[in-house]
Amino acid sequence: MSTTPSPLQRLRTHAGAQVRALTRSNSGLTLDYDNPPGDPGLFGPDAVCWRVHADFPAMLAGGVSALLLQALHPLALAGVWDHSSFRTDMQGRLGRTAQFIAGTTYGSRDDAMQLIERVRRIHASIKGQAPDGQPYAADDPALLTWVHVAEVSSFMAGYLRYVGPLSIAEQDRYFEEEAKVAALLGAPDVPRSRAAIDAYLDAQRQFLVNSDRTREVVRLVMAMPVANPLLVPAVRTMADAGVALLPDWAREMLGLHRPSLRRSLALTGMRALAPTLRWALGPGLAARARRRVAAGTGA
Repeated sequence: MSTTPSPLQRLRTHAGAQVRALTRSNSGLTLDYDNPPGDPGLFGPDAVCWRVHADFPAMLAGGVSALLLQALHPLALAGVWDHSSFRTDMQGRLGRTAQFIAGTTYGSRDDAMQLIERVRRIHASIKGQAPDGQPYAADDPALLTWVHVAEVSSFMAGYLRYVGPLSIAEQDRYFEEEAKVAALLGAPDVPRSRAAIDAYLDAQRQFLVNSDRTREVVRLVMAMPVANPLLVPAVRTMADAGVALLPDWAREMLGLHRPSLRRSLALTGMRALAPTLRWALGPGLAARARRRVAAGTGA
């Protein structure tokens, strides 16, 4: 029997590779999602985060939303501005973040801890002063909390909008699970429920600023550079899908609250784009990790 891939299979493989390239990490770390057999990682297959983080379109839109939200905090932004290559290598930044999320969710426990320790080492060296003279340190629990909440709230918003509903109890479980990663990074007191997340974001609004640096981040995100020109429409759609996830007050602060034909078309396009991306990518890391866990039980 021939094992030659059909034209449709070849198309799917090629399309999947092109999409994965958008979030390919250049960290130098290689993770093994297939081994060791039986290792559940930090959470295991029954965790809500395994569901939420499994959907690539929702996570990519959530990542865009998180970047924009994080950019409103002047001290968090100063650390990235002064010590990161995101302005010249945004794909690399997205890729490293994607690897961290995937590895801490689906990787073995050793791989997850390796990623966490690497980030802790990097954070320990990031210190400086914001333009207004305020000191910052990337391992400050308060800044870690802001970055964490911006991410998990955006990922949850992406899932709820572009995948399907979750009960409040399931959302609370997700935030409780992800608090484990925050604690391992050095932020033990992050909000751990839907209500606590919402209250935290509301309380932080007084500290947020739309600075020149913030506006430059917005410009870069909305004009996301893409190596493959064929992917430009899809990436622009995902960027606008991310804007749609922001709280109303954040969109207004960022100057993204005005009606936009591009964004209204993007939200329609997302309904067609998301299923195509899911088809191209196939089962993904969650399926590999699930097989790894099952292999240890002989299932």
